[in-house]
Amino acid sequence: MTVLFGLSAVSVQLGSVTALAGCSLQVRAGERVALVGANGSGKTTLLRTLHGLQKPTAGQLQQPQMLRQAMVHQRPFMLRASVRSNVALGLWLRGLPWRQARAQALRALTQVRLDDLAERSARALSGGQQQRLALARAWALEPQVLLLDEPTASCDPAARREVEQLMGEFAASGMTLIFSSHNLGQVKRLASRVVYLENGEVLADLPVHAFFNGPLPAAAAHFLKGELG
Repeated sequence: MTVLFGLSAVSVQLGSVTALAGCSLQVRAGERVALVGANGSGKTTLLRTLHGLQKPTAGQLQQPQMLRQAMVHQRPFMLRASVRSNVALGLWLRGLPWRQARAQALRALTQVRLDDLAERSARALSGGQQQRLALARAWALEPQVLLLDEPTASCDPAARREVEQLMGEFAASGMTLIFSSHNLGQVKRLASRVVYLENGEVLADLPVHAFFNGPLPAAAAHFLKGELG
C-alpha cells in the first residue's frame, strides 16, 4: 500500500512543553489509525502536525505532493450562516463558482443525512448535527485522508452512532482515517490499527486485535486496564 505519511523522529516543542518526542511511524493508504492515550499525550499535536497546522521542531515528515486531506476538529467552528453555506464556502474558496459550490454542498449534506436542514442556521444545530456538518464539509473536499480529533466527544449516544456510521462509510469508500479517541469501544469498532502515545512518545503501534488482546508495553497495558476497568 502507498505510504501517505512518514514520520521520522519528529518532535514538536510548544514553549516549554514537549508535545511530541521523537515520533516515528508510517500511515498507508486505506488504514484506519486510532490515536489513544491520556489527555496531554500528544494525540492532537500529532494530528495537527500531519495536517500541516503544526511544524516539527525536529525530525522529518514526508508525504506525497498534492495529497488531498481534511481535518475535523473536536469542536468544529460554525459560521454564522446556513448549513449549506457552511459547506459551500470552502468549495467556493477552492475556486468553484458559487452556484456549483451550493449544488455540491447539498450532495455532501445528503451524504451525511442533513439535506433536510440545508437552510437552517448552522449554529442552531445540536452538537451531533454540527459534527455531521463538519464531516460534510470535509467530505465535500474529496479528501484521500480524513483526520479527526475526538470526533464524538460532544455527542450523545445516538449522535455518536451516526458519526461512527459515517466514518465507517467513508473508510469503506477507500478513504484513509486517522482519529483520536478516548472511547475504546469506538476504537475497536472503527480502527484497523492503534497507536498509543504517552508524554509525546509512541509507545505502542499495533493492529487493533493485538492491541486489545496481546502483550503491551507496561505503560500501555496500565492505560488500557484503567480505561476498561
